[in-house]
Amino acid sequence: MLFIPNKVQMQTFSENEWKQYEKYFFIAAEVAKQATCERSKCGCIIVKNWKIIGQWFNSPAKDLESQRRCTCDKKSYDFKVTDKTCCIHAEQRAMFDALRHHPDEIIDSELFFIRLDSDWNMSKAGDPYCTICSKMALDLWVKYFYLRHEKWITCYDTDEYNTLSYQYKS
Repeated sequence: MLFIPNKVQMQTFSENEWKQYEKYFFIAAEVAKQATCERSKCGCIIVKNWKIIGQWFNSPAKDLESQRRCTCDKKSYDFKVTDKTCCIHAEQRAMFDALRHHPDEIIDSELFFIRLDSDWNMSKAGDPYCTICSKMALDLWVKYFYLRHEKWITCYDTDEYNTLSYQYKS
């Protein structure tokens, strides 16, 4: 697997560092297996100084069936409804978890996000697109966003991730 940082020169990692990064994506994938969303299975962990300080998966608010809208056509919502999913994103939940359990450690932390395919395998995370998560991470001073793709990992400075999220075109 190749590591591709944005806005910085190519970084090299010791074998132990590389194994640690890869380990975080495997942990995030296990977390994603708990997702109750019927559209997408996502997991996220927040790390500071090689320690996991927050983790969660996507699911409806309070995991209430009354809040589930996974089968609704997103085009049926008014254009002012900016987040057309019924679920709280894994990234949001992981940040809440870090704030609850390690509030003094979230500044300069790192966020690892993974998406699973229908066979429960890690799949391409996609480009930065969620301004809800990017603004929250920026406001909490999360330092980096890591996305795992099929054959590489991309690391984004959170400011850059937020900028790219606003530029996203589906």
